[in-house]
Amino acid sequence: MSVAITTRYEPLLLRHPSNPILTAKDWPYSINSVFNAGATLLSDGSTLLLCRVEDRRGISHLCAARSRNGADGWEIDSEPTLMASPKEYPEELWGIEDPRITFVPELQQYAVTYTSYSRGGPGVSLALTKDFRSFERYGVIMPPDDKDSALLPRRINGYWALIHRPMTPLGSHMWISYSPDLRHWGRHRLILEARRGAWWDANKIGLSPPPIETSRGWLVLYHGVRHTPSGCLYRLGLALFDLENPEKCLLRGDSWIFGPEADYERHGDVDDVVFPCGYTMDPDADGINIYYGAADCSIALARSSVRTLLNWLDANGSSERRLDQDR
Repeated sequence: MSVAITTRYEPLLLRHPSNPILTAKDWPYSINSVFNAGATLLSDGSTLLLCRVEDRRGISHLCAARSRNGADGWEIDSEPTLMASPKEYPEELWGIEDPRITFVPELQQYAVTYTSYSRGGPGVSLALTKDFRSFERYGVIMPPDDKDSALLPRRINGYWALIHRPMTPLGSHMWISYSPDLRHWGRHRLILEARRGAWWDANKIGLSPPPIETSRGWLVLYHGVRHTPSGCLYRLGLALFDLENPEKCLLRGDSWIFGPEADYERHGDVDDVVFPCGYTMDPDADGINIYYGAADCSIALARSSVRTLLNWLDANGSSERRLDQDR
């Protein structure tokens, strides 16, 4: 006699029925793949995705796609929007990747942090733009090996704050650093560690989209990587950080909330990857659109809400203090 075993859970992120919403076939020029897009709402209410585009050499650049409803009807720039410039910025020798976009009201500009890839490995670079046509490049602000970065939209106690993921002898964990001018960075603090052992996020973690500011704190979606016999498995988790002291983790989800299930997420240039780099917020300040790279081959969209994610974290989260005691 066979026994049917079912696992029931309420999905927190709902995939768009038209997924994937952007692939290499949509591009106006020849490319290998498109994935890992930063996202923002423009002043006219339309959605802009700043997509990582990998050419047929394996070198990545950034290209903008715009949509009135954030789901279809994409208008894609006819040529790369932001290219690597290794003569001026040698840290970009092997391309630029994985942008995150933060609109900064104080500057009335969008801050784009991205991975600049050089002989020394991946580092964090920063550029400011008002229109995604011209960019003021600050160059590398966190040297290799570092990535998975985003700027908070406002100063914390007078300083800009950047979340990023350096590789250190301690492992691949999330850190925060502070700057008076966006150029000089210090006060580096570890804020969230990859867990050990059998956990879904046991090997390395990193920020996914920029943190979402809520009344209860900075809501953070992060990716966790588990090494398996068939390769790395990328899934998403949740954490909440104090609004005025973002070094302080208030809650961290014990289990993952979103992982590769659909065929376009399971199979591609890199199998078993869901990797969000951007989100947009609905006018009600609750509904969110999360844009993610799928298997390093396409861009997909999932819907959720701040209320849903916070409720889940309340029910399924632990304080970091308790987790430390459990290790």
